Amino acid sequence: MLFLSVLSSCLAGVAALPPYGGSQEFFFKGHDLSSLKMLEDGGCIYKDTTRHNQTMPADDILAGGGMNSVRLRVWVNPVDGTYGLQYNLDLAKRFQQKGFKIYLDFHFAEDPQKQPPPAAWPTTLGPLALTLRGYVKDTLVSFHEAGINLDLVALGNEIRHGMLWPLGQADVDVEPWPATVANFSNLAILYKAARAGVDDAIYAGVRKPEVMIHIDNGWNLTLQQRWFGALTANGVPTTAWDVFGFSFYPFYGTAATFDNLRTSLNTLAEEYRKPIQVVETDYPAICNGEYHPIPPSSEPEIPYSIAGQTIWTDDVIKIVQDVPYGLGRGVHYWEPAWLNSTSLGSNCSDAILFTADYSNPAQTVGYSRTSVHMFQVRA
Repeated sequence: MLFLSVLSSCLAGVAALPPYGGSQEFFFKGHDLSSLKMLEDGGCIYKDTTRHNQTMPADDILAGGGMNSVRLRVWVNPVDGTYGLQYNLDLAKRFQQKGFKIYLDFHFAEDPQKQPPPAAWPTTLGPLALTLRGYVKDTLVSFHEAGINLDLVALGNEIRHGMLWPLGQADVDVEPWPATVANFSNLAILYKAARAGVDDAIYAGVRKPEVMIHIDNGWNLTLQQRWFGALTANGVPTTAWDVFGFSFYPFYGTAATFDNLRTSLNTLAEEYRKPIQVVETDYPAICNGEYHPIPPSSEPEIPYSIAGQTIWTDDVIKIVQDVPYGLGRGVHYWEPAWLNSTSLGSNCSDAILFTADYSNPAQTVGYSRTSVHMFQVRA
């Protein structure tokens, strides 16, 4: 009975959602700066090479390069507090005071390829959905009570494979199609619960943020059509999200081309008439095979270089800005200031926007590269 009541209440909350009513003008030019506080607390500093190596906060340097929004990733219960609620409240206050729009990305699990639920959460579907709903509400209320207005909220990070495994696991490649739809049933219940948590927060006085669904491989139209088709076939109405968010990287497959990204985004805009953002991308400044074989780029004419970082990102911006009906709404670069993880998870050694100097063991220094100005190519 608990399961049925949770499902019923989630469905009721989602069904009443208003249509998208966001700004028709603002274009997000953002960076994910989730790790910045951890880096600063660990002694990292940043210098602006356009100001005679003046020491400045990384966010100020990036703002000088055209950044107008910041993406933050929030974990449920991180062991040391890094990426947790208070950690993000501190960062969000700082960034909001400087005039940046704030985009919060819920990481219900730390590994998007496995998506395990937090250890203390229930392991049966009804109670898990109820806990998820309450967690989303409580988190959004906490930001509101801290005086922070969230502009974008993503319910899960790269959830192509579902979330909160094993109950919420989903496989878009299952055949035949009825099996694909059935495979998404638990994920749909969990998503509805998370989305109802947003409504609960709004009813508690939180200003409504735009709600995003974020999955990877934004260039893969077949994936996107099947994924969202399976979700909506399970009773998730298209009013249950406001914005499409996609990841798009150059080195996870040579099919991740600009042409394929353009086709995918334009087709989804025609089919759904919803705003679209590329919410994760980056490009290597250094990829010389020192530690791993050099991965082929999906756009091989763009060199792995500092100049290439700007070219790649500017081309992505152009594709998003050209989405029909003005529905292309933003691009976010992933962790440009992460001095102690410069590869950003790729097989290239350096994809950040600062040159790291490790000569002083007590203090890593990041010197801004010309690519920090990537958002100024298209004003």
